[in-house]
Amino acid sequence: MNGDLELLLKLQNVDYDLGELERSKEYIPDMMDNLRKEIDESKKNLETTKEVLTSSKLEQKDIDLQLQEKQERLKSLQDRMMAIKTNKEYDALVSEIDQIKEELSNLELRGLELIEIIENAEKELAGLDDKLNGVKNINDEQLSSLQQQIDSVGGKISEKENERKDLLGHINKRAIAVYERVRRGKGGAVVVAVKKRACGACFKALPPQRIQEIKRGEKIITCDSCGRMLIWTDHSEH
Repeated sequence: MNGDLELLLKLQNVDYDLGELERSKEYIPDMMDNLRKEIDESKKNLETTKEVLTSSKLEQKDIDLQLQEKQERLKSLQDRMMAIKTNKEYDALVSEIDQIKEELSNLELRGLELIEIIENAEKELAGLDDKLNGVKNINDEQLSSLQQQIDSVGGKISEKENERKDLLGHINKRAIAVYERVRRGKGGAVVVAVKKRACGACFKALPPQRIQEIKRGEKIITCDSCGRMLIWTDHSEH
């Protein structure tokens, strides 16, 4: 294989690695944000359930006090029934008793609802606490690993850039110019393998004479259609 072409293949691998490292500077922070959000969401669910449990218990205590007060009031009114002397007083007393009974009924109904809410919240808390611990342990480990990757990206990029600079110093300038032009214009691979006697990038069929020239590998051959540099590999016939 032509020496420049072999070096260009190495350069292409370095450029691919550099691209991946640059992209990692964008997607790794996004991954870390998602992991933190998952932890925060689990915390929020746990805290919300705790708040529901606390507020429900406080309301339950308040209802118990109201029930006690209204039951005492109801008993007092019922005791007064024996001393009523006029229909007007009787009607007024009955009306107040009925109102208190209705209030007692509503309070008792709400009390039953709170019992169910409290029981469900207490059951949920154990599961939510376990879930938070599990999510936190797993995500914290991943966050630590991702942070290490971010911390090492700069050094890796610097190493690859030095490797790239060294390769450029050993490649023919005209070959580099073609490589850089195609890379800027087409993106992706610049040096591509022949596949089924066609360009592996644009799939344009290659004439037999051109195939033989590529096989010999004595010079750099480019595709007449897309301009990419062509190489022959063990899989080019398939």
